[in-house]
Amino acid sequence: MNNNSSKNIILIGAGIMSTTLGSFLRDLEPGWNIKLFERLDAPGNESSHETNNAGTGHAALCELNYTVEQKDGSIDIGKAKAINEQFEISKQFWSYLVKNNYIKNPKEFIRPLPHISFVMGRDNVDFLKRRYEALLTHHMFRNMEYTEDNNKLKQWIPLMMNGRESGEPVAASKIDDGTDVNFGELTRKMARNINEHDNAAVYYRHEVLDFRQLENKRWEVKIRNLEEDKIEYHTADYIFIGAGGHAIPLLQKTKIPESRHLGGFPISGAFLVCNNPEVVGRHNAKVYGKEPYGTPPMTVPHLDRRYIQGQESLLFGPFAAIGPKFLKYGSNLDLFKSINADNLLTMASAGAKNIPLVKYSIQQVLMRKADRMKELRRFVPEAKDEDWDIHIAGKRVQVIKDTKEHGKGFIQFGTEVVSSEDNSVIALLGESPGASVSVSVVLEVFKQSFPEYTEKWETKLKEMIPSYGQSLIEDSDLLEKIRKMSSEELELK
Repeated sequence: MNNNSSKNIILIGAGIMSTTLGSFLRDLEPGWNIKLFERLDAPGNESSHETNNAGTGHAALCELNYTVEQKDGSIDIGKAKAINEQFEISKQFWSYLVKNNYIKNPKEFIRPLPHISFVMGRDNVDFLKRRYEALLTHHMFRNMEYTEDNNKLKQWIPLMMNGRESGEPVAASKIDDGTDVNFGELTRKMARNINEHDNAAVYYRHEVLDFRQLENKRWEVKIRNLEEDKIEYHTADYIFIGAGGHAIPLLQKTKIPESRHLGGFPISGAFLVCNNPEVVGRHNAKVYGKEPYGTPPMTVPHLDRRYIQGQESLLFGPFAAIGPKFLKYGSNLDLFKSINADNLLTMASAGAKNIPLVKYSIQQVLMRKADRMKELRRFVPEAKDEDWDIHIAGKRVQVIKDTKEHGKGFIQFGTEVVSSEDNSVIALLGESPGASVSVSVVLEVFKQSFPEYTEKWETKLKEMIPSYGQSLIEDSDLLEKIRKMSSEELELK
């Protein structure tokens, strides 16, 4: 590793993760040289783009899969508390960027939006009530309301209650502290912020092809300049691979031991989108339901009010699909190229263990619009075909790996940081709730891969994230103070 005080770092992929890391480093280490390479012609055009993801900030306020029912009937809220804290940490960093004028007009990327959990059927109503009671015991969720009353529900979610059979048991919990986040717009703002720094540059239409570690432990990165159709070579002390679904193939090209026995299972998302102002105006919330029995967490249905580039719309889904591409604008050979001698058994084991998931995905692929509308009408009984269009969203690549607990070919749901033994290569793999907890992921990267800088950066990190080193889960007064500060800076009140 280069011992000079100034380091060179290459960020791959201009999505939410790389731009977050770059925005941190430009202030933590102003003397470092930062280069960000993006294959497409603009930042945030893959999974971070507002039309390619569910968008609304995951704060565990309404997502039922973050509160798991235990065998004894109790509800474990541990994951919900952790994700809620991580989202509050994200808001603190965004507030810092706004306060220091690094990014402007926060309403363009974050707006207040109630978050609601909605269930149907007696068993699910019983679950939701127990979930509500469990969450209410903790200060993070003390503003939550619960009702089984149809009149109250018609006030909260009129679009979803009109035309619903009165005899069906239904219930909802609601909290007004939620938000709608446009991660595409946030990514674009942070990319501009990085590019304005004296020692940083963002390169679009540049595709990373290969890596070679030099004798001095630095990395030579082979890049194709797509604009000029020529090969370039750049060197770096650190490489951060934040390239969404393509992170796994790129990590494999580094040939570090940590890249072995890793694979990916690509999943596409499809949504129904409504742009009819009359319909959109009758729904002002993010509403999460419960995933169908026996289906994976990414199948949780939700109906979201969205605000994208000045236009209000509704989004319902997701409908899973499978395909070989690792990126929306990727290649049909992506999956096959990612299979090699190191991960063949891992991938084969995953396929054998997850036949129901594959079968479910194939069934989703074969769904017609009429089938999707049938699913939507469980949420919106009076939905009309002409008001809703099908939109194909971005790609998710579920990480497949070998673990001691689960054996070969375990499909990992969530976000994972992989780094080389010498910390010179860092890769971010996985998916939801990724973008919402991006700041906490970067802090994990710092802790894991930059341990020698932890003490030096502490004061600045506390300026960026006032709760840094403290627990919002344990300290209710601190949480209240932090939420008030973030709401003012981000213009959420």
